[in-house]
Amino acid sequence: MPVFRSLRDHRQHVCSFMLLTVSKRVEFSASRRLFSKKISETENRRLFGDESSARYGTGRNYVAYFVFTGQPDAITGMLINISEIKERAGEIIHDRYDHHFLNEDNPAFRNNVPTAENVCRQLLDDVAPLFNGNPARLVAVHLRETPERSATAYAEGAVEANYWFDFSAARRTISPHLSASENEKLFGASTGEHGHNYRARLTLRADSVRAEPALGRQDEISALIQSLRGQLDHKNLNRDVDAIRGKPITTESLACFILQSGTGKLPMSRVRLHERDDFFAEAWSDGGMFLGMREAFSAAHRLHVRSFSETQNAKLFGKCNNPRGHGHRYIAETTIGGEYDERSGALANFEEMRNALGRALAPWRDKHLDLETEEFRDQPSTGENIVRALWPKIDNALRQRLVRLRLWETANNRFTLRRT
Repeated sequence: MPVFRSLRDHRQHVCSFMLLTVSKRVEFSASRRLFSKKISETENRRLFGDESSARYGTGRNYVAYFVFTGQPDAITGMLINISEIKERAGEIIHDRYDHHFLNEDNPAFRNNVPTAENVCRQLLDDVAPLFNGNPARLVAVHLRETPERSATAYAEGAVEANYWFDFSAARRTISPHLSASENEKLFGASTGEHGHNYRARLTLRADSVRAEPALGRQDEISALIQSLRGQLDHKNLNRDVDAIRGKPITTESLACFILQSGTGKLPMSRVRLHERDDFFAEAWSDGGMFLGMREAFSAAHRLHVRSFSETQNAKLFGKCNNPRGHGHRYIAETTIGGEYDERSGALANFEEMRNALGRALAPWRDKHLDLETEEFRDQPSTGENIVRALWPKIDNALRQRLVRLRLWETANNRFTLRRT
């Protein structure tokens, strides 16, 4: 992995191996019934649970995320005018989804069960043509039905179903394969007895649209989650769980255990395990292992292109061009990848990762990005440009292990860089 001596060197290299995406959040409400006319009521219940009996529909407050990729404009710094996403996608949602009974009011679901996976696939198919000819391309739609259920459809055809569940447990973060001093050095205060309110996400994946009514059977998914909660919830993980006795007790190892518990029973792709809102481990079925960490910082900025007239800037950026500026409480999420160490059960040192992120963000905290930092004196402080400027600061601090960097400007606007 190359080490870059300057931000300019890194930006030149970034273009050849980075993927930039912009995500816009749009909400709507609808009712639907999960029921396929092609199978029996008993099989519908196995596939969809109790909701299959909601003859007149049951409701959801949906949250859809439209994800675009492409190259940002060299002058404006924008990949896409994010307000256009809400405007164009919003028309489709208003006409076909919002405050509708999907099974009867939307022709797409008269013969297609409106599962989360099918709804987000249909949203992608409906909205993508609206951006034909636009330099930015719609590559995915993520749909959240409830805090426990979401799905993602990708332009290349793949679809994912996500199931979340919670459990609480006590633990000491230690590996029996390390000495006391090695454990102390790697895990610090976490070697002492403590506990977490864990939140786990199970992701099922199909590489193409399936003919079956659902990606996984609800009775099998519920049975797996019930079994995992029975083993882990309100337990001391070091002492009470036979399946992981004698193994490292880390967030990484727990994510691996949950993934292995579902492998062979369901089309499991990966497991993400949050031990805190700002820290997670993710284990993939292909052996990949990742750690993610979030940290917030507050800053002011103004979206403005110096070579444009005041009229051009006002038309392009709207109220974000306010001459006195405005601000955000940004959230940065770093994800690193690497080899899982069977001996320690760890991918990285938690404190080193947190300190690297904190040091990278420190120069921007409580600053006006355009007036008080070097990075935005000559380029607009768009979310696209901020995440691209932030990447080398964090990547160098983490010894080029960064694989994904996300930046939330607001809950509705997210900018992501991925190492491809």
